[in-house]
Amino acid sequence: MTPKALHQILSFDIGITAGLKKAEGFLEVPVAKLDSTRLIKLPSYWLKDVDLMTNFPDGIEIYRTTSYYKKSMNAYCVVFDPKANIEMKPVMSSINKKPSELYAKEKGVKYGCINGGYFGTQVSYSLVLCNGIMDAINIKSLSRRYNNVSTTYYPTRGAFGVTTTDVPEVTWVYHVGSGNGTLFSYLQPSLNNVRKPPQSMPTAKFPANASIWNINSAIGGSPVLIKNNKISITDTEELIEIDNMYSRARSAIGHTADGKIIVLAVEGSGGIGVSLPQMAQLMKDMGCTAALNLDGGGSTAFIINGKQIVKPSDPSGERAVISAIIIKGK
Repeated sequence: MTPKALHQILSFDIGITAGLKKAEGFLEVPVAKLDSTRLIKLPSYWLKDVDLMTNFPDGIEIYRTTSYYKKSMNAYCVVFDPKANIEMKPVMSSINKKPSELYAKEKGVKYGCINGGYFGTQVSYSLVLCNGIMDAINIKSLSRRYNNVSTTYYPTRGAFGVTTTDVPEVTWVYHVGSGNGTLFSYLQPSLNNVRKPPQSMPTAKFPANASIWNINSAIGGSPVLIKNNKISITDTEELIEIDNMYSRARSAIGHTADGKIIVLAVEGSGGIGVSLPQMAQLMKDMGCTAALNLDGGGSTAFIINGKQIVKPSDPSGERAVISAIIIKGK
């Protein structure tokens, strides 16, 4: 080994140690063991956490980082290949439950669980579709103040799905028709803006280039962060305000150009965490060509091998939610 190579390795290890010390106030799991083999190429600040990957098959890996944007943070991601007999399974409960409870309830070989879309008490405001069965739809209308008058808007909110041939997609959707209607996908969101009159209710022809979304499983969220390999945060069009520019806990899901799925959770509270633009950039740097923001803040939770790996931001601990994504064997 040359002196230059040795210096590079030592410098890398020192940087990792410093980052871990900065974030030690958030840690609840052992420091990750370094492993050079990777399912995908990630920036060097992402370390594979082999301690959390006990009995994991090929095709799924766990990574962790403690520093990004020159500040202390704690973030984990699961990277997996849906063609390697690993399933993204959206689940919904009839009553609000903690993601750890939804994970524990799931049968079969399971690897992880992250919180899903938006919700109220025993109701989902985001799409939950599992193996062709529609458990919940994206919210079809909402009220916002326009010219100081309560006004109805019809947002096309984001969704992440996987086809029957294990191809992941991110798009904007709307359920056209009464009830659950027919699930349509749009190349662009309806251009709503709370400072302007509402757009028409989406149809099979509006917004333009609509098509029935033939997807096998999907989870709704908001906003879309990345589309067509470009950061494109459509929070304005999707009429979503979630402390967008402030640092907080965040959850997201995206995919790479070759179809790998990346599920990400960033721990946060008291100014720790990331903004929406930072979350989008984080996923873009990881290689995502499309990505969707999920519910975050106190809802952010990430369970790997039965262990909660991000500290809940709610003082009371893990929040009960209505939907989640289970990562499991097929």
